[in-house]
Amino acid sequence: MLLVLCVDLDDDLGRKTGFSTPVIGREPVEEAAVALATADPEDSDVNVIFQGLHVYDDLSARDESVEVAVVTGNEEDDVSANREVGDEVDTVLASLSTSEDVTALVITDGAQDESVIPIIRSRVPIDGVRRVVVRQAQNLESMYYTIKQVLDDPETRGTVLIPLGILLLIYPLALIGSALEMPGFVLGTTSALLGLYLISRGLGLGNRLDTAVERGRRLLYAGRTTLLAYVVAAALVVLGGVHGLNELEAVRETTTADVGALAVAAAIVYGSVQWVAAAGVTTSLGQITDEYIADTLEWRYLNAPFYVLSMAIVLHAVSAFFLDRVDVTYLATALTAGTLLGIVSTLTFAVVESRFSEPENREARPSESA
Repeated sequence: MLLVLCVDLDDDLGRKTGFSTPVIGREPVEEAAVALATADPEDSDVNVIFQGLHVYDDLSARDESVEVAVVTGNEEDDVSANREVGDEVDTVLASLSTSEDVTALVITDGAQDESVIPIIRSRVPIDGVRRVVVRQAQNLESMYYTIKQVLDDPETRGTVLIPLGILLLIYPLALIGSALEMPGFVLGTTSALLGLYLISRGLGLGNRLDTAVERGRRLLYAGRTTLLAYVVAAALVVLGGVHGLNELEAVRETTTADVGALAVAAAIVYGSVQWVAAAGVTTSLGQITDEYIADTLEWRYLNAPFYVLSMAIVLHAVSAFFLDRVDVTYLATALTAGTLLGIVSTLTFAVVESRFSEPENREARPSESA
């Protein structure tokens, strides 16, 4: 028996028509093809399915043993899609009630779908692969529509249009640079824009930014206090940076000699540590509030604000010591106090968690044994 396999790697059939896959048999496959053509006449997978039906009818007219089926993957990465196709091929083979040896003819619409051929070959011998190409797409008259469809793809727009737009900015930037008498402005700005774009594409910053924006939107709509805490913490960190630079400037004004790297770091830390500590306490309290509202709060989470305060005490004392603001006695006291604060908070919440969790465990054990 020859099995005509129509491959739809990104599951356009399931997403656009609601058909459950795999689709097996002449009539169900025809219904799926008509449904997909009705939902999206421009989808190339429509031609793949109709080509499969054409091959099926041609072989059936010759009284050959043949069956036709449509298998699909998913929208995720290639590995996940290939595995999905492999599972559906197993389902198709299991449904064939025949004692004959089964071979396959794979029909696709391009090289991307053909990446699944090794997966299919591992399950059934392949007699051939047929790629469906629409004749009209080879003519110049369809070039406009082809380009239009390519540019409708968000991935293509980001890859082609952004660098092209940056290059087209060279002339207006050159006019601005000549007017401002800055000849290096054009080359520097253009190279900077291209460099930032290539770095963002290479590191995938666009996807990360989209993910962060979507996560922030969900937090905002869900009424999560973490989002507000992050905004306040960011403002506190900025204020801390400004205060640290002001402290560094004050140290330079009061010192006649050159300020060393250690003194610079100490001045910035001394001026900003209280603001940064406030930011850390704010974010930890916001997270604790959300965990409590979601009923997932654990006692050890309450250690976070105390750890932040402990580190702030230690950094403040060390930086003040290097700036000759405090003596050794104060430094030793602060280091001891910061260490004890962290240890005491850890032990306290560990004991409280163990005390409160024991009754719950005791109540759970009789029910489990029952």
